[in-house]
Amino acid sequence: MALTHDIFPKVQPQIYSWINKYGRNYLCWNGVRAELVISEPELVREILKNSEKTFPKRKPTIYLSKLLGNGLVTVEGEKWAKQRKLANYAFHGESLKNMTPAVIASVETMLEKWKGQEGKEIEVFHEFRLLTSEVISRTAFGSSYLEGEKVFAMLNKLSMIMSRNLYNTRIPLINKLWKPADMLESEELAKEIQYCVMKMVKKREDKVCKTFYFAGQDTVNSLLAWIVFLLAIHGDWQEKARREVIEIFGNQIPNSEEMSKLKIMTMIIYETLRLYGPSNGMMRRTESDVQLGKLILPANLDLLVIHAAPHHDPQLWGDDVHLFKPERFAEGIAKATNYNAGAFCPFGLGPRNCV
Repeated sequence: MALTHDIFPKVQPQIYSWINKYGRNYLCWNGVRAELVISEPELVREILKNSEKTFPKRKPTIYLSKLLGNGLVTVEGEKWAKQRKLANYAFHGESLKNMTPAVIASVETMLEKWKGQEGKEIEVFHEFRLLTSEVISRTAFGSSYLEGEKVFAMLNKLSMIMSRNLYNTRIPLINKLWKPADMLESEELAKEIQYCVMKMVKKREDKVCKTFYFAGQDTVNSLLAWIVFLLAIHGDWQEKARREVIEIFGNQIPNSEEMSKLKIMTMIIYETLRLYGPSNGMMRRTESDVQLGKLILPANLDLLVIHAAPHHDPQLWGDDVHLFKPERFAEGIAKATNYNAGAFCPFGLGPRNCV
């Protein structure tokens, strides 16, 4: 089979088929709940831009709440506003500068290990999982990866449990009478994760949550692995990126002030996020009766915003949509999407975009 970046029909075959059959927006049933699937960019933008009041998040599934806890991704209202304020501070430019030495130290350790692997294959996804885990442990808790390793292992187990229960239909009140093995295991894992995280938090006296550990590590890990994969099979772009880094930094260690000059690398990151985004979709609901485009929607209707569809749509990106072409973003995201924000939103839009 020839290598292709056309992943949408493989990752979400049912949604791909139904969009082709019923159009970019269609109504289906998810268990006992009606669900409106949205992939039209203009409507995607409208939903995500108004996600706080008009189209708030759905109540998370039991397994997702165990995975992310009462954190930034799942909470609403004042709790969300307070946590978002803390997160914005943590990811402010000056705060990120302070993290640079820890990031560099972790990368240098990884590269030193790689030097002994010349001529051998390296499993980069595993290597970047270790790297991102160590960076988060150092920056969030001032600890080494070894201290956070147990947390990541348990989060990975929880993630697998959530994935295999994603489309299971729950019978109301059944959990009060009988709990399946996955439910019991997820509860035990959640308790143990909470204990381990709070133990590290007390050492550092910082308020951070499981979201930082899971969402931060998982998305960056995947992105780094896909970038290396794409550069490995597109040597021309690998060479362009290398030349740019050498021109800007020479043999010096990269610093945060000069990183904004990495235009080629930025284009490569954007195109990787388009082809292999961190999220396939986002779940929302209607707070009250509302008009969305030409659609009149009732209150309490489940919505599923699909990202893979617009990211791989030839009508938006051209007939070469499934090719790796970072030059699409040579003049920025707005120009690449023809100023249609919903056509490219790997980390969401609006007030609840990923910090």
